[in-house]
Amino acid sequence: MFCNHCGKNIQEDANVCAYCGSSVGYRAVPRRLTRPRDGRKIAGVCAGFANYFNLDSTLVRLVWLVVVIFGGTGLLAYIIGWIVMPEEPLPLVAPAARSSAPPTGYAVTNP
Repeated sequence: MFCNHCGKNIQEDANVCAYCGSSVGYRAVPRRLTRPRDGRKIAGVCAGFANYFNLDSTLVRLVWLVVVIFGGTGLLAYIIGWIVMPEEPLPLVAPAARSSAPPTGYAVTNP
């Protein structure tokens, strides 16, 4: 395996380059079962399960509907999921850089 930063040959199982110290390889980020803010129909429970298991949300909604109709416990499970599953965190937005120079491109004329 080669380091993407310095180009040196490193060990296959290395997490850090021995030459430049940069991080190499892939580290899996643990997935969390959350209700997404976008793409939800009622509370986002089905969309959250679909995202977690990497499935189509329509398929999860149909299976959940079948469980509600024939099983009876699906509605209770949905309500519990609504209460227990946390909402997806808001994305952080970087503040815009402020410049001390006046805006350019505007002509100011006095009548």
